[in-house]
Amino acid sequence: MDKLRNFFNGEEDTADEQNGIIDQTDVDFVITDSFQLSNSTRFKGFVACFVIGFLLFILASFPLFLPGGVKIFVIFYTFGNILLIASTCFLMGPINQLKKMFAPTRIIATILVFVSLGLALYFALIRRIAITSLLFIIIQTLAMLWYSLSYIPYARDAVKKTVEACIA
Repeated sequence: MDKLRNFFNGEEDTADEQNGIIDQTDVDFVITDSFQLSNSTRFKGFVACFVIGFLLFILASFPLFLPGGVKIFVIFYTFGNILLIASTCFLMGPINQLKKMFAPTRIIATILVFVSLGLALYFALIRRIAITSLLFIIIQTLAMLWYSLSYIPYARDAVKKTVEACIA
């Protein structure tokens, strides 16, 4: 809690910066000091990626109903999702982020997110099948939602119970 309080007060945590990324992970290769970011730089990177990703979501909706606009929609929407995932890498570091993404409770949602990202782009850019691209965008959105809910305690259980109550 003190780290979080210091982060938002703008105070640098020198103990973490001196230890660097190597002491926080099980990485076997050496990372130089140039890869270490201060807390304020991490936060700025997070905000920049998050805002750009959110803007891509908004921009994606405009060409959706134009002829051939599904391709642009899929590209903007998918890259918006990629930037949102990348934004969290600034906060916790890319290796720690990957460890959390592939934790046993999130691995299925993570794989589903990455597969749907790739297949949505594949069907939009290479195969040019709009309806299949939109199907994978829906899967991508639901997988990202399920993945995001895994970070909130008991959120998945609440969603399951709500869906069960609506169906029954």
